Amino acid sequence: MEEIFPSFSGENLNKERKTIPDDYTEKNLIVIIAFQRWHQRLVDSSIDSLEKMGISDTHYILEVPVIEKTTWFRKIRLDTIMRAGIRDSDVRARTITLYTNKANFTDKFSIGNEDSIHWFVVDHISHQILLRGEGLISPEDISGIKSRSKS
Repeated sequence: MEEIFPSFSGENLNKERKTIPDDYTEKNLIVIIAFQRWHQRLVDSSIDSLEKMGISDTHYILEVPVIEKTTWFRKIRLDTIMRAGIRDSDVRARTITLYTNKANFTDKFSIGNEDSIHWFVVDHISHQILLRGEGLISPEDISGIKSRSKS
């Protein structure tokens, strides 16, 4: 049985509401999920590797910081801090912050721990998970993404 990527909504750093994967219909997606602030270096390295290998030409690359649901004030503060640190509009557009119950989220996505980043390659039509992994996306992972994905 194929595993379908569950749909969820959040706001990107350009203040646009987005639903993943539903709003991304032209290319397959790579969704990189981070839980801890220190995960950002893993996210950045993974995206850099994907872009150097031309994956951004054939896939949407999204980064999703998952943060425990909090007060409206704290959400505004965190979003403002993230926006201040990211000036590039394209990077802001691909960064979709999700404020949610983290335990429910990790259960829904069968994520066993928050110790590292988790990534998914998702078919843009069927929403089937084509590939998934944990940690830094390696050159071997990129080869797997290229071979398993339909453009």
